[in-house]
Amino acid sequence: MYLITIEGGDGSGKGLATKVVSEVMRKEFPFVSVSVTGEPRRDHPLGRLAIDSVRRKTTTPENEAGLFAADRVDHSHGWILPKLEAGIGVVSERNIHSSLVYQGIVGGLGINRVAHMNSAALVPDLCIWVDCDPKVALSRIKSGTLRAHSDKEEYFETSVLQEQIREGYKKLLSGEVEMPTPFDMGAIIGPVLNEGSEEDFRMKLKSLIRNFMHSKPEPVNVRSEEVDKNLVRSLIKSSRGQSTLEGLGVKPTVREDDWLCGEAPWRVLKDFQANHSQVIGNSPDSERIDVPKHVLSHSISSICGTLSLMRSADIRELRRSLGPVRSVSERHTQTIVSYLNRKLGCIHQHKSLIGREAPRSQMKEEYRPFGRLAISIWPLKEALIKWQKKNPRTHLRFAMGQIVKSGNYDSAINSTIERISILGSGSSKFEAPTNELELISWWSHSSG
Repeated sequence: MYLITIEGGDGSGKGLATKVVSEVMRKEFPFVSVSVTGEPRRDHPLGRLAIDSVRRKTTTPENEAGLFAADRVDHSHGWILPKLEAGIGVVSERNIHSSLVYQGIVGGLGINRVAHMNSAALVPDLCIWVDCDPKVALSRIKSGTLRAHSDKEEYFETSVLQEQIREGYKKLLSGEVEMPTPFDMGAIIGPVLNEGSEEDFRMKLKSLIRNFMHSKPEPVNVRSEEVDKNLVRSLIKSSRGQSTLEGLGVKPTVREDDWLCGEAPWRVLKDFQANHSQVIGNSPDSERIDVPKHVLSHSISSICGTLSLMRSADIRELRRSLGPVRSVSERHTQTIVSYLNRKLGCIHQHKSLIGREAPRSQMKEEYRPFGRLAISIWPLKEALIKWQKKNPRTHLRFAMGQIVKSGNYDSAINSTIERISILGSGSSKFEAPTNELELISWWSHSSG
């Protein structure tokens, strides 16, 4: 979902930074997975052409820049973009900013010219700028340790050029010169100085990537909604592919076509909210229940919705299935799952494999309608919460009609209709809505 790039001069520590950043993303955040790459691509014909053009110096600077651009555009759309669309995080050692510095500033082509040549490439969501004194960097490059892990022959290994490269990064990434369009859309962090201990460098990087991820910026290259719909499709496909509950040998009884179980969507929401409110209201003052009051809150709707599409999952598997859009922290996920199990009674936990420590959670069949409904109306959950607060005495079945007629949620409404087409209408007697009027009818209907 996010493209994170690591930039800096040769020997500055980009390889270590790439490793650290990818590890933090993989361990601490709920991406489907995290892929590591780099540019130019040594294992691809276009990348090899770009590398050879630098090593042999047999072409003009503009042609050289063109080869790097060709490799980048192919890499962007053939390899990186499909991963971002699938909810995978990508960390790249070098990307567009390398060309802007190496060919645009140091090579003399100009950053606007190089940016134009790369204009079809993806824009990094975040560029982490690693900085290091060129003397220290060259010492690393020439050391046996670095030589054993990286072929640096194609790079500019002279102190004069390394100083120019460092100055180029400073001008471009510090804002001294204006970042060309469209590459001014992403965030830049740095310089992250790498002249001290490795542990100090690691700690700086971990703090920076955590701060970025916790801010939850909207991705530059993909729409969050499209990413989440792709993950929902994947969950549905995986769920339908299972014939028995993992480790139990019990055949699942999920109602794929009639998941609303004969109830209108508004009633499914109302009943689940009523149960939730009653549990919270009946809890003694001495017993703190650290869960949101509304069932369409991000955490409850995310976890219930995801579990409704899964046969069974432990916390780690559940969080991975939440994906980056429906993500909930590990601690809060455990809190919500415990509440749903012990207080609300809508899931049960079991140990599916002998000797396995982590319990696995399975949503009870009678509560799956709410879970699937939460996924269906995910884009409108905040609108529905706001409507209920504003209209506490108005019947919930009128909510969808009034939200649609307000004209304030066109994009969310279209996304909801698309989600219902993925999940199905919930009733074999009722078609999935294809427009706003049909969505209103779907919300208030009863298939029983």
